Amino acid sequence: MTLAFKRVHPDAVLPAYAHPSDAGMDLRSVADLEIPRGGRALVPTGLVALLPPGYEAQVRPRSGLALKHGVTVLNTPGTIDSGYRGEIGIILANFGEAAFAVKKGDRIAQLVIAPVTQPQVVEADILDATDRGAGGFGSTGV
Repeated sequence: MTLAFKRVHPDAVLPAYAHPSDAGMDLRSVADLEIPRGGRALVPTGLVALLPPGYEAQVRPRSGLALKHGVTVLNTPGTIDSGYRGEIGIILANFGEAAFAVKKGDRIAQLVIAPVTQPQVVEADILDATDRGAGGFGSTGV
């Protein structure tokens, strides 16, 4: 599979895998900005993706940012649909103890490409019973 990107900012860096076995490609910021403690920001990447039909791109947090700084992708995983042709923006949230500075070129998120299944949706009058039933939200214990 080939995945094409258009740069819409001169500082944009194409996504890349840090290691051959990685599932996610690193996405980088094209802006310098500060996210206050408890705040969030839309961080631009300067990239537009040309995803093939039948695929999505999932935007996921970077574990190092989460562990070291309390910074994560707010709507994770964020979905980029194959028909979207706008700039990829990453919503970062700062749950850390201090303001967090994002610099141009910083790795801010990961991009995972996944196939999409679109089932035919039908209405059901009766659902099969299961051992679990409607139990959820901690019903199996802490």
